[in-house]
Amino acid sequence: MSPLRVPRRRPSAEPDQPVHPVDAVPPPGRLAVYGIQHVLAFYAGAVIVPILLANAIGLDERQLIHLINADLFTCGIASIIQSVGLGRRIGVRLPLLQGVTFTAVSPMIAIGLAAGGGTEGLTTIYGAVIVAGLVTFFAAPYVARLLRFFPPVVTGTVITVIGLALLPVAAADAVGGANAPDPGNPVYLGLALGTLAVIVLIQRIFRGFLATVAVLAGLVLGTLAAVPFGLVDLSGVGESAWVGVTTPFHFGWPQFSLAAALSMIVVMMITAVETTGDVFATGEIVGKKVGRDDVARALRADGAATTLGGVLNSFPYTCFAENVGLVRLTRVSSRWVVAAAGVFMIVIGLVPKAGALVAAVPHPVLGGAALAMFATVAVVGIQTLSKVDFTDHRNVVVVGSGLGVALFVTVEPDVATALPGWAQIVLGSGITAGSVVAIGLNLLFFHTGRRSPVQEPAPTPAADTTVGAAQIAGMDRAQFAGLFGGLFEGPTDVPARVHARGPSDDPAQLRAALQEELFAAPVGEQRELMAHYPDLGGLVTAPEPDTGPAGRDRARSGDAPARAGAGTDGSAVTGAGAVRIASRDRAGLALLDADDRTELAGLATAYRERFGFPLIVCLRDAGDRAALLACARRRLTHPPAQEHAAALVEIAKVAGHRFDDLVR
Repeated sequence: MSPLRVPRRRPSAEPDQPVHPVDAVPPPGRLAVYGIQHVLAFYAGAVIVPILLANAIGLDERQLIHLINADLFTCGIASIIQSVGLGRRIGVRLPLLQGVTFTAVSPMIAIGLAAGGGTEGLTTIYGAVIVAGLVTFFAAPYVARLLRFFPPVVTGTVITVIGLALLPVAAADAVGGANAPDPGNPVYLGLALGTLAVIVLIQRIFRGFLATVAVLAGLVLGTLAAVPFGLVDLSGVGESAWVGVTTPFHFGWPQFSLAAALSMIVVMMITAVETTGDVFATGEIVGKKVGRDDVARALRADGAATTLGGVLNSFPYTCFAENVGLVRLTRVSSRWVVAAAGVFMIVIGLVPKAGALVAAVPHPVLGGAALAMFATVAVVGIQTLSKVDFTDHRNVVVVGSGLGVALFVTVEPDVATALPGWAQIVLGSGITAGSVVAIGLNLLFFHTGRRSPVQEPAPTPAADTTVGAAQIAGMDRAQFAGLFGGLFEGPTDVPARVHARGPSDDPAQLRAALQEELFAAPVGEQRELMAHYPDLGGLVTAPEPDTGPAGRDRARSGDAPARAGAGTDGSAVTGAGAVRIASRDRAGLALLDADDRTELAGLATAYRERFGFPLIVCLRDAGDRAALLACARRRLTHPPAQEHAAALVEIAKVAGHRFDDLVR
């Protein structure tokens, strides 16, 4: 069965568009299980910040428990705001879970100690948090306008840095936790690697629902395996109260300090880079294109949650990369799963006994699961970097320097003490240090100074690169037809006819003109074009495209296998780019089990026999497996004239997606 339930369509003359997996709602049972899995994956990272802060500024155990409850309670609210949205402008509406940013730990400790420590230091921290949250909220649209400074070379580096910099956190848990590490303990090693092995084996052996809860199963089985070794301590459950409500300004009214507020604003601007990276990573995973408005909504949610954190005795919030890795690992894209996790966190925040039960999961077990999740974040970054032209040495320098500095600070964190206090805020974390270096070098190489033609040749439009409106307007007919011919699977005169209309520097008008000419083309030309599209039945059983040197050479030469490798959902254009994106194009088909593939192949064969052209479906808009199969069954019953029109619509969707990926 599919892990997501797509709401039934309303009967109408025009079928509704399928629900995107991000917006689909799983059945209640699975929704609960998936949500609990997110909570377990997130819990260790959530509570470490209040623990570190409380120990550093001299809070007692009772105050620490209240901080943890307040943190979890606010995390739940923040996650719901980000995933469900609040109004039209707050919340990105992607499966992003919110948590306290590690970047703020050192600055908050410095602020607290400078204010005298204890509750006095805490109230000064909360004053700075409130101010920084408000600034982030109102500055969000202006920060989002800087997206042109975040091309794949930057976002890919930041995402990779996030994954790699978090791996030492997982490793510390795997050897017993940062407070009591014991790397030579064979029990710790066995539990960590055993948990990782369980997760891998479940994903290899099982399909469907069981594969998607592999992390949860690993945590549960790992915890049970740890019981005989005395590593599961449930005493905290009995000692904790049933109900613990956090009240606004529990520790006193916030105190405001200009220096403290400025340092926290710097922290939030740095975490904005992390949030941007996480939003792009999640969009890549779930198949939703992320734009400036999406980033602005995500940053507004960060600002709103941070302000709320200062009121409810918690801390600055950002998107949690740990759970981005979980989305990638489980392939459960529904944002409602994160909303369910938010509800569970609110409950845990109100019921200290529940929090104590979750906290009983041993560190080595958490570490084993985290190794898998954090590594997948780095993989998402590597996927993003696959879009970068590394024949341009400047990109090599940006990525190499960003990764190098990030790992330097991660491996030797004390190196930051050699810097002034204000610089430690920026360079005290491998994530922020690597991100700042990548952003700075991208600005230096690509956005400042006068670039020499010798160092940077004039760009030549190619199907595996993006082009701007100014470049398109200056193309001759052959260049224009060669570029936009890649939007279609076969030869067509549509681009040439659009060029004959005259130059246009408006991408929206150009996109519309291409689709108008497609629908206005002679019927014979349309049928010939349809015949060049890959047969969906063959596509589900075809091997992955050859992305090695030979495959790339065939792609550059325009051989048929390269064009077919572009898939049917329109994520790419022709040439090497088609082959590079082909695996992502087929990602939805990979979720089909053997029976589904057999049924879809049979439907596609029957379709071709009846209508004389392939079953063409824009996979990016097709929804989940159930929606795809239902669409194929329904279309097989339509009259030929209707299917001719439907095939053109699907071709237009494919071309539209490819156009959006090609034109910036």
